[in-house]
Amino acid sequence: MAVRVWSSKIQAQRIVENLSTAVLLLGEDLCVRHLNPAAEALFEISTRQAQGLVLGAALPGAGVLVSILHQAAAGARAYTERGVEVRLPPDRSITVDCTVTPLSDSGKTRSLLLEIVQVDLPLRIAREESLIAQNQATRTLTRGLAHEIKNPLGGLRGAAQLLERELPDPALQEYTRIIIGEADRLQALVDRMLGPNGPPRTGPVNIHEVVEHVRGLIEAESPAGVRIVRDYDPSIPPLAGDRDQLVQALLNIVRNALQAVGERGTILLRTRADRQLTIGARRHKLVARIEVVDDGPGIPAGMQESIFYPLITAREGGTGLGLSIAQSLVSHHGGLIECTSRPGHTEFTLLLPLPLPLPPESRDE
Repeated sequence: MAVRVWSSKIQAQRIVENLSTAVLLLGEDLCVRHLNPAAEALFEISTRQAQGLVLGAALPGAGVLVSILHQAAAGARAYTERGVEVRLPPDRSITVDCTVTPLSDSGKTRSLLLEIVQVDLPLRIAREESLIAQNQATRTLTRGLAHEIKNPLGGLRGAAQLLERELPDPALQEYTRIIIGEADRLQALVDRMLGPNGPPRTGPVNIHEVVEHVRGLIEAESPAGVRIVRDYDPSIPPLAGDRDQLVQALLNIVRNALQAVGERGTILLRTRADRQLTIGARRHKLVARIEVVDDGPGIPAGMQESIFYPLITAREGGTGLGLSIAQSLVSHHGGLIECTSRPGHTEFTLLLPLPLPLPPESRDE
C-alpha cells in the first residue's frame, strides 16, 4: 500500500511539473516552497533562487498577488481573481487569472497553492501565427517576383553584352557597361531578397559563441559612445542549427540597433532559456531566447506591424532587407523573431527551439 501511495505522489508531481499552468506552493508566511517549470519560465526565476523568500521579494512587481493570497488565507477557501496585471522585471507586463487554494491540515491552513494562467497568451500566439504566416507569404511572393524579374534581366544583360561587341566607339561602350552594371546590381538585390536558398546545414551550435562573435563584429564598428552590455544564461544547451545563418540573422538585428542608437547609447545582449513556450501554434519544452535591446528613438508606431516585410525601412539609404532576411533565417530553424518598441526601448527577441537534454542514464550508454 505504501508503495502504491508513493507511486501516486510521484505521478502527481510529474503532472504538476508538466502543466502549462504556472503553479506556486507557498507557506502560510507567503514564503516560496516550490515553483513548477511553467512558473519558473513565466517569472524567469528558478525554485532554487526563490525558495525561502517571501513572494514579494522573490518576484518584485508581483506584489499585487500578495493581497489575493491574504484574502484566500483569511477566508480559508479558494479564491479566484481575473484580469490581474502583473509587472515583471526588467520591463514586462502580463495579464493573468489566478486562483489561490488554501491547503489545510487539521483545519489549519499550512500552505497556499497559487495557480496562474496568462490570459494574454492567446493574443501572443495569434500574433506569432500572423508573423509566421506573414513570413511564408512574403517568401512565396518574393520568389515569384524574383523569377519574373530575373528572366528579363538576363536577357537585358545578354543583349547589352552583344551590343558592346558591335560598337566600334569606346565612348558608346560606356553606356552598355552602365546597362550591364545596373542589371548586375538588380540581380544582386533580387538574390538578397530571396535570402537563403536551402535548408540550414544543421550541426550543434553554442548560442553564446554566436552572440559573442556578433558582439565582436559590432564592437569593431561601434562609435566610442556606444556601450554593449552582456547578460547571458550559461545554462543554455547547444541547439541544432546552421551557425552561419544564425550569425547573419543576429548580426542584422544588432546592426539595426547600432544604427538606431547613433553615436551614443546602450545595446543589451541578453540570453535566457524558456520552458514550455509556444512559438506560433507549436509548443516547445525548451526554447533559447536571445534579446537585443537598444535605447534609441524607437520604431515609428505605424511601421511596427510591417518591419519584417522586405523593402520596408525608416532609415535613409536602407534597403529594408535586413529584418526580412533575419526572420527567414530564424524561421528555417523553427523559430521566430518578435519586436516591441517605444521611444528609448526597442527589443528584438529571437526564439529558437532547443533539444531536450538527455537523462543521465541515456548519456552513459
